[in-house]
Amino acid sequence: MNAHRRVALGEGPTLALSVIAFFFVMTSYYVIRPVRDQLVGATGSSSLPVFYAWVLGVMLVLTPLFGWLVSHFPRRRVLTGSYLFFAACLVAFMPAFAAQDHIGAARLGTVFFVWVSVFNLFVVSLFWSVMADVYRSTQARLMFPFIAFGGMAGALVGPVLTAALVARIGVPSLLLVSAAGLLVALGLLLGVSSGPVGNDASDGAPVGGSILDGVRAVLRRPFLRNMALLMLLSDGVATVAYALMADYTKTHYLDTATRTAFYARLDLAINLFGALLQLTLTPLILRGKGALWALVVPSLVNFALLVALAVAGPVDLVLFGGAVSLITLVQVGTRGLAYGMTKPASDALYTRIPREDRYKGKNVVETTVWRLGDFLVTTGITALRGLGTTVATLSLICAGLAGIAAWVARNAATSPDLRPEHERPDERA
Repeated sequence: MNAHRRVALGEGPTLALSVIAFFFVMTSYYVIRPVRDQLVGATGSSSLPVFYAWVLGVMLVLTPLFGWLVSHFPRRRVLTGSYLFFAACLVAFMPAFAAQDHIGAARLGTVFFVWVSVFNLFVVSLFWSVMADVYRSTQARLMFPFIAFGGMAGALVGPVLTAALVARIGVPSLLLVSAAGLLVALGLLLGVSSGPVGNDASDGAPVGGSILDGVRAVLRRPFLRNMALLMLLSDGVATVAYALMADYTKTHYLDTATRTAFYARLDLAINLFGALLQLTLTPLILRGKGALWALVVPSLVNFALLVALAVAGPVDLVLFGGAVSLITLVQVGTRGLAYGMTKPASDALYTRIPREDRYKGKNVVETTVWRLGDFLVTTGITALRGLGTTVATLSLICAGLAGIAAWVARNAATSPDLRPEHERPDERA
């Protein structure tokens, strides 16, 4: 452990840039996430199957494109092109939000929901792929919690900015704030990726291979297969909570500004919980017990939360002097654990597979597989509600998924194709 700390200290400037870069990435995202979610809140959960169907279709096109890009272009060019593209799109959306009432929440929501989902998955996934190049596995266990905490800080600042600014500058101008944060993150990441790397002997060269190698890697590697299954199961839990939250918001918040502010406060609560985990339990578990328990614990907690929702129903609880829906607490718990514990653990494990699979296989899991799960779950919710299924029954079904997820998480963390932590993944084929 002392040797690992000396390595971490020697990489201090790179670590600092990485932390600050992720801060701006997540600030940029969380400024616009409430803008997206208020569109869902305006239409209710009935719109989600259509939204996610479009997201899935776009992902099926873009995932092979991403694989082709990293196969044929150096890391810096992929990073620069992707971030500049998304920043330009944010500016281009400003006139549409100025005319939201004329366009309609459902129509604008379909386009912007798809775009923000692509933004989140590709920008964040690309960030962590670069981090997996920069740090070895032994470094990752020490440094990734700090980097993830930088992201959590951005995830706290973003909702605060949105809640504070939306009434003053309006929703369209928030998109410009988000674009500025993304450009700052790009500058910092270019500094990180141009420095010495610990897990990549290629100096950021193109990954090579076929555009379908990511899909093949998921089918071939036990670790990636388990991560794909874990993504589907965990997504089932999170998406049900998100759908229930959309219906709650549609009933209780009737205009754009108040819905945006509510979702900003919700994101703030989620990210405060995630940040607390980053400061306390997550580093202790990763350093003491490893990624295994950091993957399993969130599924076990989700199981308990969902059983409580099934038993008590969507009741309001008195907390901090006000009424808080139990549905809100379930979403805070499931998402906070995902960002504050599951994500750092899974990203640390990805450092123990070869570089090509880190870029391509990881991207397939975190884009196409994730959005396939969203579409299947929201379609299933719509069908079950058509049959008269109650919130309690949905909660019990999701509790079962959470229980299975705990077993799959254990298999992923102990997968036989993971390299030993002291071995660089690119040393062998």
